[in-house]
Amino acid sequence: MILYHGSNMTVDMPRLIDQNRYLDFGCGFYTTTNKNQADNFAQKVVVRRGGVPTVNVYELDEGALADLNVKRFLAPDEQWLDFVSAHRNGTYAGEEYDVIIGAVANDDVYRTLQIYAGGLLTKKQALEALKIKKLFDQYVFASENALSALKFVKAEEI
Repeated sequence: MILYHGSNMTVDMPRLIDQNRYLDFGCGFYTTTNKNQADNFAQKVVVRRGGVPTVNVYELDEGALADLNVKRFLAPDEQWLDFVSAHRNGTYAGEEYDVIIGAVANDDVYRTLQIYAGGLLTKKQALEALKIKKLFDQYVFASENALSALKFVKAEEI
């Protein structure tokens, strides 16, 4: 499987770095199967940090996932909403995973999550609002063992 990572530079050796903000699935190396999503993220990173918008391409050894603790969300359901909300609020205290796979909470979805976190939407209302959003996927590699399942293919400046 091919995965993409949007950045402001070539990332031929993915690594885990401490985050200064709360992300959907916590600390990890974020990738997607959607090249356009990676393109958009690369542009955003360049605005924040400078550099050159770059999409890094990796091949995932899917067989290696069998030896890892993988959390897979098949849909943006109640479990996904709780998981993402807890990570975005910095309150997640559950099981740690090597790889987390599921829908990405892009800027549009994030607004819904903020309104839900602020108590202005019930969980049911938030889930209903998410059903009409176009959600892309993300594969987050949260351990060194997980990163070893990725093979760098190339980097493309966009």
